[in-house]
Amino acid sequence: MRWQDGLQLTGSALTSRPLRSLLTMLGVAIGIAAVALLTAIGEGLRHYVLDNFSQFGTRIIAIHPGRTQTGGFGGLLASVRPLSVADAEALRRLPHVEAVVPVIQGSGDIQAGARKRSSDVIGGGHQLAEAWRFRVAFGQFLPPPRDGRSPPVTVLGHKLRVELFGSANPLGEALRIGGTRFRVVGVMAEKGQLLGFDLDDVAYIPVDWAEALFNRAGLMEISVVYGAGTSAARLADGIRRVLVERHGVEDFSLTTQDDMLASLDRILAILSAAVAALGGISLLVGAVGILTIMTTAVGERTAEIGLLRALGASPRQVLGLFLAEATLLALAGGLLGLLLMTLLLGALQLGMPGLPLRPQPLLLLAALLLAALIGTAAGLAPARQAARLHPVDALRSE
Repeated sequence: MRWQDGLQLTGSALTSRPLRSLLTMLGVAIGIAAVALLTAIGEGLRHYVLDNFSQFGTRIIAIHPGRTQTGGFGGLLASVRPLSVADAEALRRLPHVEAVVPVIQGSGDIQAGARKRSSDVIGGGHQLAEAWRFRVAFGQFLPPPRDGRSPPVTVLGHKLRVELFGSANPLGEALRIGGTRFRVVGVMAEKGQLLGFDLDDVAYIPVDWAEALFNRAGLMEISVVYGAGTSAARLADGIRRVLVERHGVEDFSLTTQDDMLASLDRILAILSAAVAALGGISLLVGAVGILTIMTTAVGERTAEIGLLRALGASPRQVLGLFLAEATLLALAGGLLGLLLMTLLLGALQLGMPGLPLRPQPLLLLAALLLAALIGTAAGLAPARQAARLHPVDALRSE
């Protein structure tokens, strides 16, 4: 039997019962579309989260008070001494350090004239905008302290400025944060949200004023930005040495940006794979559909198989015909699934333009290959059953 004749027989078998073939293809198509779409959403979310964290730079080390120690009954958070502004100033003298940002975060009522709003307040050092790659729209950021004390000034996020002052220029204007009077010296450029936290709805004040405003005895965090002349591990050793000398014990935790991004990447990659595996359940349903249809086809075409064998077709050729039919059926379902996925992606982009979607071309090709493998695997048992039929017994069934 020539391969052209085999393809013609396979094609006629698929088109002779179009409705049944279409329903079988739909089972595979839904599975492929689900896997491809869920993978695109998972990859989009993964890159969205990583991009949001990467916007602060990758050469950053975060220091938090307290050290987590693992014991037999879980983690124990023990802090002997809180982090202080003096600790941050000591770290500033380390080599290769470009910026040190002490941070305290809280919330409070912000009042400008008759307008009042409850918003987040971040107390930080004068290098916060430089370290976190924030841009000032107009005015200036927090000035460095003089004689150990900062002036009572504030910098407003874009959204907070609009809520309190509208389109008017707020520079030099006075407002109250938690009852304390501050003077506006700058407005930040629009930054957007980071994992649900609105960076534009924030008031920035000097860290020493934040300590008094929130009645805190220490810092929530110290961010250290370092240059390209050293590594995160080497600088972390230097930070650990300085703080241990000051505290007498290692009662703090260090987290490098590289470690955090790598951990996030691993977690989100696992989540993406898990989401794709959920869509793979639909592919199993499609495989069961192909197995059922091909088993039914063998029973319906027993006489045809006997005729082919009587005309000289070998068992291997019969096996190849039925495997080709199952594979083509699955491939057609896969192509239909990719078309369905494209339509769904377009609908999602129109309905939810903010949803991060990232379809992967290699994964789409892998989905087609997976469809072909599923079709071949599902059609193997019926094809072997057809190849084992005796030609005389098969013709006698007519």
